[in-house]
Amino acid sequence: MKVFFVGAGPGDPELLTIKAERLLRNCRVCIYAGSLVSPDVIALLPTDAEKHDSAALSLEQTTAICRDAQRRGLDVARLHSGDPAIFGAIGEQMSALDRLGIDYEVVPGVSAFQASAAALRVELTAPEVAQTIILTRMGNRTPTPPEQELSRLAQTRATLCIFLSVNKLDEIAAMLATHYGMECPAAVVYHASWPDQRIIFGKLADIAARTAAADIQKTALIVVGH
Repeated sequence: MKVFFVGAGPGDPELLTIKAERLLRNCRVCIYAGSLVSPDVIALLPTDAEKHDSAALSLEQTTAICRDAQRRGLDVARLHSGDPAIFGAIGEQMSALDRLGIDYEVVPGVSAFQASAAALRVELTAPEVAQTIILTRMGNRTPTPPEQELSRLAQTRATLCIFLSVNKLDEIAAMLATHYGMECPAAVVYHASWPDQRIIFGKLADIAARTAAADIQKTALIVVGH
């Protein structure tokens, strides 16, 4: 028995890895990340597979599901949006499985920042402009180490891909303008690669207002850089 931490990709099921698709199509027990995982990906699961939405479950409850599957000799697909290693909280889950002696494997997936770059049709790196991409988020319920605060990262003038923070876009734009300038290009990609994908283009001067006008409040990635 093994738990597979599977990257569900950004939403489009055709962006799943071959391994991820195989695991899902043969899955008997699946724990998936609620509304973050596209229904089109969930639809690949067998109709008789056990499906558990982790949005309403604690770490102890998801671990108990894995322990029960172990007793029955069933593998578990632990489905995370994007790539499990990026804001997937898999570290605490793996530690819990280690304590129980349950084997696990991580299957990487396409991240939302990659799908967003594809949707925007931009290159995130450019000679003499940006040779560094920073994946980050604003501190909220999850604290950010002081040296990794967005105001400090902005000093690099790298390309920024900001997760889980669109509800703080006003604050972010004002903070970044100090180092990037108000005319710096910015974009918000909602549900990258989903059928209802939306893209808001702008500059730091107006991206917050444009995004608010589009009523985008969550499940969106912010991309900033020259």
